[in-house]
Amino acid sequence: MHNVELLAPARSLEELKLNITSGADAIYIGSETFGLNSIDKEFSKDELVEGINFAHEHNKKVYASVNIVPHSKDFSDIETYLKELEFAGIDAIIIAEPGMLEVAKKAIPNIDIHLAEQANVTNYVTAKFWYEQGVKRITLSRELSCDEIGQIRLNTPIELDLEAYVHGVMAISYSGRPLISNYIKGKDLDSEVSKKTYSLVEDKRPGEYFPVYEDERGTFLFNSKDLCMIKDLPAMIKSGINSLKIEGKMKDANYISKVVKAYRLALDKFYEDPNNWEFNPSWIEEIKLNNREFTSGFYLENPNDQE
Repeated sequence: MHNVELLAPARSLEELKLNITSGADAIYIGSETFGLNSIDKEFSKDELVEGINFAHEHNKKVYASVNIVPHSKDFSDIETYLKELEFAGIDAIIIAEPGMLEVAKKAIPNIDIHLAEQANVTNYVTAKFWYEQGVKRITLSRELSCDEIGQIRLNTPIELDLEAYVHGVMAISYSGRPLISNYIKGKDLDSEVSKKTYSLVEDKRPGEYFPVYEDERGTFLFNSKDLCMIKDLPAMIKSGINSLKIEGKMKDANYISKVVKAYRLALDKFYEDPNNWEFNPSWIEEIKLNNREFTSGFYLENPNDQE
């Protein structure tokens, strides 16, 4: 039985250290410049080096998100940025599209490249394609079942790592534009409109709201429930996943730390005795949020499997 990596986010040096000491095997960070992850604080160069050194001293890893879909003008600074990450000692970068992949392979050929969820990999043919282009790890689409992940694992090189989200917000759509505000007011973003909040409501589910988060970088549609697979970790592990990723948008550092601790404990218990592992309800008590329910998403029951 292979050991899976527990991957957690960090928006600051303090969060990086906290999540490593809480039990994360690896940390992923973003940046406002070349990443899509919402962060409250940016790492300075010195903090980045300190954080990576701290991780390496604890035999952990740090990955950097460079997962924008760039316009042509963006490429003038990307190579320099990538080399700064390499100099700091980053273990891998996370990209989302072919242009960034090509630049990264030339600029930092010795650094592993991971493919972000935005690439929407849902099958083994696509996974093999990206592997042949030089990608070391793929973050699989959240619209897959554990059975589908197992099929991808069976039909891809064992050297290709597969990563999947295990906990956090279920992002169902992303647009590079402030979509709603632009629709209401035209191309000029109106500051009063941008301050308003919106929700989606399905006709057959009156009263169940799907919040819409929007900022100057885009529009994000979120599910009203958070993904939580701590009850079903054996299914995730047995599907062949190499890394279990915790999502951290809009959650504070204390909450993420509690999630990391809970999953660390559950994983360690699994590896002590995989055949007799049982879910302990105490693991989930600390990570419940009053205003959000938990869901297993598509992992255990994918509507596409019934077609």
